[in-house]
Amino acid sequence: MSLYLHESTTPETIIEAKQGGIIGVKSYPAGVTTNSSSGVVDYGSFYPVFEEMQRQDLVLNLHGECPSNNDVTVLSAEERFLPTLFEIHKRFPKLRIVLEHVTSAQAVAAVKNCKSTVSASITAHHLSMTVDSWAGDPFCFCKPVAKTPADRDALLRAAASGNPKFFFGSDSAPHPLEAKRGGDKIAAGVFTQPYTAQLVLDSLAWGCENDVLKQEDITQDILEGFMSGFGRAFYGVENANPKEFIMLHKDDERIVDVIQTSESTVKVVPFRKGQKTWSITWT
Repeated sequence: MSLYLHESTTPETIIEAKQGGIIGVKSYPAGVTTNSSSGVVDYGSFYPVFEEMQRQDLVLNLHGECPSNNDVTVLSAEERFLPTLFEIHKRFPKLRIVLEHVTSAQAVAAVKNCKSTVSASITAHHLSMTVDSWAGDPFCFCKPVAKTPADRDALLRAAASGNPKFFFGSDSAPHPLEAKRGGDKIAAGVFTQPYTAQLVLDSLAWGCENDVLKQEDITQDILEGFMSGFGRAFYGVENANPKEFIMLHKDDERIVDVIQTSESTVKVVPFRKGQKTWSITWT
């Protein structure tokens, strides 16, 4: 379980959180994405909190974007946040930090340049999307937004590298259909949860077919590390079911067009609806 970093958060909050079994604190810059209206305006004001988090060995989960203004857009927001990441890491070198759902080659390089206490999560949808994906499709719109083909390729290479700094994080957001197509603003978020492992494998396969990756480099160890092992190791979480596995195989599986409650009062459209993907079974 994680906390939301809020102006009311104090070092005493962190001590209490540690005692209560909390493992991390999620930070959103104010106004950059869904439910971030009470997010961070000034990171410097939270330095005492970060100091206590470092002492208590809690993880800082960073949504790494700057709010849009005259010279910052959704396409540059992540890159412009990276100096903040470097400053926090410099001041608190033992604080474990996850730069969440990275989307750019610059973010990948930044994480590589930090010490072992800094890692990054990569989503299934960012492994396949570019700016053209979300420009005309509200079901591909999320924050941070997908960027250029070169950025997507950098994410694919990071996911397939075997570098334990990079691991999977779904960031799956089941926004109701009307929130993605109606209202004054489109809700930021992509729903992938029923198909996350399949979507990752689809993207890696695409990378091999298009000479971004080499098929011989996509081993079971690489997949297990990226999808589960590296993240567990960073968080210090033991594998509770070491003999439980998933099996992925080619069949006639297609992603459903919509998922809805039994009363059909809430409908959610999955990422890549109607498209073919892998089938999955648990063993």
